[in-house]
Amino acid sequence: MPRRGGPIQKRPIPYVKKALAVASGKGGVGKSTVAVNLAFALAMQNSSLGRRPRVGILDLDIFGPSVPTLMGLQHSDAPLTPSGALLPIINHGLPTMSMGYLLPKSTENALREDAAIVWRGLMVQKAVQQLLFDVDWRDGGHGLGLDILVIDMPPGTGDVPLTLGQLVVVDGAVIVSTPQDVALADVRRGISMFRKISVPITGTILNQAYFVCPSCTTPHQLFGSPDNFRSVTSTLDVPVLGELPLVRGVSIGGDSGIPYALTASSQQTETDGAGGAVWRNVMENAAKRVWESLGQEG
Repeated sequence: MPRRGGPIQKRPIPYVKKALAVASGKGGVGKSTVAVNLAFALAMQNSSLGRRPRVGILDLDIFGPSVPTLMGLQHSDAPLTPSGALLPIINHGLPTMSMGYLLPKSTENALREDAAIVWRGLMVQKAVQQLLFDVDWRDGGHGLGLDILVIDMPPGTGDVPLTLGQLVVVDGAVIVSTPQDVALADVRRGISMFRKISVPITGTILNQAYFVCPSCTTPHQLFGSPDNFRSVTSTLDVPVLGELPLVRGVSIGGDSGIPYALTASSQQTETDGAGGAVWRNVMENAAKRVWESLGQEG
């Protein structure tokens, strides 16, 4: 907690080497889907560690957690260690933590997804601090910690990103947008916010940049030209990590709890044609650039 008479001292997240925030100024641009798939792409990086990188996912969207659904863990409860720390829930080999695992059901017969969080700022800050500092990310609660923790941020520039930036050493941030001007206006604000709290911007990802129908190879820019996005990132001197096409299988995978990055390349091509192959290559290249920017050995 802040102390009187001096600045807040940022500290690393326990058992985490590098922290990467994935954010967007505007909700509904596919940020959480990108964050989860980016985490898996990072976990599949070739490295000189002598093992696969250990990557985790932290869902900091207190009011609208999406990671439980995207990971097929909607009905899971977070266990505790004997000392009272939260233990991540693992699926598809990746440890995850989310407010969605901690919510009580609103009524006896209701689903946890129906429970609404109606909190003011101080309670939100306390929940964020618990998710940041009271999770034991070690393998099995006693093994290796994480090489990278991907933090799925809520949209906007409110209490949660401010609390994160003030309390935690964040090693990079990826900003997700779609081509529309209404999304790009909030991207500017998001980049400005991270710079104000001294979080380095790793780069941007343009989601739903275009659609390639399975029977052709012509890009269809359903949500407008990416030219404005490229202009904004150039003006703000922020790298573009990739432009992901709109792919049906990504949505299906998110709803079924099987991230698209885990789908076999042959199945992606069969289901989504050229768009599936392009999506996979763009995500892999984006993950490689993020890995290198965080100073990880490759």
